[in-house]
Amino acid sequence: MSTAPKPIALPVTAVTCLEDRAHVERTAVLDLEAGVQRLRLGPVSALAVDRTLHAELTAEHPATVLDVRIVRGWTPRGPLPSADEDSALRHRVHALEEERLAEEQRRDRLRARLDLLGRLTADLLRDIGEGAGSGEAERPRWARELDRLDAERDTYGERLRTVEARLAALGTELGAVQRAMDLSEEEPAELLGHVELTVETAAAGPVGLRLSHLTPCALWRPAYRAVLEGDALTLETDAVVWQRTGEDWSDVRLTLSTARSALATDPPRLDEDRLTLKDRSAAERRTVDVELREEEIGALGPAPVLGLPGVDDGGEARVLHSPAPVSVPGDGRAHRVPVSVFTTAASSEYACSPEVSPLVTQVVRFDNLSGHALLAGPVDLVRGSGFSGRGTLDFTTPGTPVELAFGSRDDHGVVREAEETRDSAGIMQRTVVTRTVRLHLSRFSAPGERGDRVVVVRERIPVSEVSAVEVRLRKEACSPPPEVVDADGIVRWDVALPPGGRRTVTLVYELSASSKVAGL
Repeated sequence: MSTAPKPIALPVTAVTCLEDRAHVERTAVLDLEAGVQRLRLGPVSALAVDRTLHAELTAEHPATVLDVRIVRGWTPRGPLPSADEDSALRHRVHALEEERLAEEQRRDRLRARLDLLGRLTADLLRDIGEGAGSGEAERPRWARELDRLDAERDTYGERLRTVEARLAALGTELGAVQRAMDLSEEEPAELLGHVELTVETAAAGPVGLRLSHLTPCALWRPAYRAVLEGDALTLETDAVVWQRTGEDWSDVRLTLSTARSALATDPPRLDEDRLTLKDRSAAERRTVDVELREEEIGALGPAPVLGLPGVDDGGEARVLHSPAPVSVPGDGRAHRVPVSVFTTAASSEYACSPEVSPLVTQVVRFDNLSGHALLAGPVDLVRGSGFSGRGTLDFTTPGTPVELAFGSRDDHGVVREAEETRDSAGIMQRTVVTRTVRLHLSRFSAPGERGDRVVVVRERIPVSEVSAVEVRLRKEACSPPPEVVDADGIVRWDVALPPGGRRTVTLVYELSASSKVAGL
């Protein structure tokens, strides 16, 4: 049994980046002798999780891994270099700090000078007031002194502004030089790890080694870039990767997974749910309590959990692959990795929901042709005029439609007015609540602009869940009558606006309830 004096290199060749950690795979070819040998490989990240360490050997002859472990060693930092050996960056930092100190002292002197001039001006004005009150008139002297003080205050004020501007520039330059010095003169890590591998082979020859382990301080999140050109949309899917594992990933096969390896998988506890029956009182039988509540329209997929950080993957672990080897430095910064890109036909709609927002938004719809699920994440929006903002993309399965908002249109405006009347009618004294909503739409167009623009306007009316309350849309009073009213109470109009045109849309509906209904 022997130990190699020099560690054998064990580079990272493949990485599976999970939601909050990474599964690192290393490969190497070992030239072994027959028998039992103990090898030292590395260095590797000292953050590697020991219990996840796994090693496999591949060879034409029998080869077995007897033991594998990570050994960490502490290397103290070397002494700081002398002043004669300082780099140009360190000399520049020293010069900038001395200049900043001199400018700060000059700024303090100028501020003290301006404060003194301010007190002198106040004394002179008080002297002028007292002299004028006692009948003494020394206008030439007063004017001469005021002009002198004003000139000095302007002079020293300009000097102070120059010094403050120089201090701001020095602070910016000093920060940039210090960041460059940190990147170029970063000292090696004090804690390093090596892998000690004990193997047994039946014959001498090359043996392939595959070693894998988990490591923290690595994560990824999806990001997108949508480019709209006419009726075509190009969607680029990227992965933003951060890692501070203590080593760089150079030309590795990168796999991105939404698996949560640290998430507990214990089944939920089953508690008793007791139901009891109670007779209603006479007052409860005579009245029906109702209330108006906001109900979000249901959608496919699991309900989001507030406060849970991570990637929205629809409740199922998703795996994405980088099409080419990538390099991710271990500097803890964000690095974008291309994953996929596709171009498809898209349809645009100018939509407005005045009850929610007075803005008219351009909504683009297209199909997900990326071949994989689009995870929820931010998307950079680019159209004809360039970068137009940043939006969000919801979780979308492959082949399903995607809806993406490309921002509001500044040349459109919507004003919403609502009024309500209440009346009692009929022998049973039914309560009738009439609500009228008026929407005023306008379009501000540039000179020479032609063609109508269709704006899809959506309003909502309540949906009753009890027979004691009825909701009726008065189409004869609506102007124009709505084109679509769905089961969720969403009313829709397609309003055509010419250049510089204005339109008014009126919605009228009634809520009718019997006399025993309370809370309407």
